[in-house]
Amino acid sequence: MSEATQEQQLTEQQIANWQRDTLASSQKHLAERGIVPQSIFDKESRYLAPFFAVWKIKAQNGRTYWVIAGRLPTDHAETSAAATAREAIRYFSLQWQLKADQIVHAGVRDKTQLDFANLLINRAHGLYEFYEKDELWANEPK
Repeated sequence: MSEATQEQQLTEQQIANWQRDTLASSQKHLAERGIVPQSIFDKESRYLAPFFAVWKIKAQNGRTYWVIAGRLPTDHAETSAAATAREAIRYFSLQWQLKADQIVHAGVRDKTQLDFANLLINRAHGLYEFYEKDELWANEPK
């Protein structure tokens, strides 16, 4: 086995582990909010390792959710907020910007809250850049 093949297999394994971890994080996020995951829509879920994954998850309550996880805050929204994974990341980006604005404009001076607002702004901008890259979404339905 060549060194390049070994590296590729390791990379594929790392991606598989990362996917498993983000899915587990997404399911835990929902469960902590009283939403019990039932099934995953693999074909509609998207990931860009190691940055983020957007999972489409059906819950036992009959509702379906987009859940985002990775190197950003884990968050969720019902699929009524976005039809596709691409639209979901735009939705999360906009929501995080609004949430950060609310924190800043509330006059909060707590360093933890301000750091969180800055994190939201930073991740929202980065996420929107991924949304805008058409080449990442070439296989998405129009």
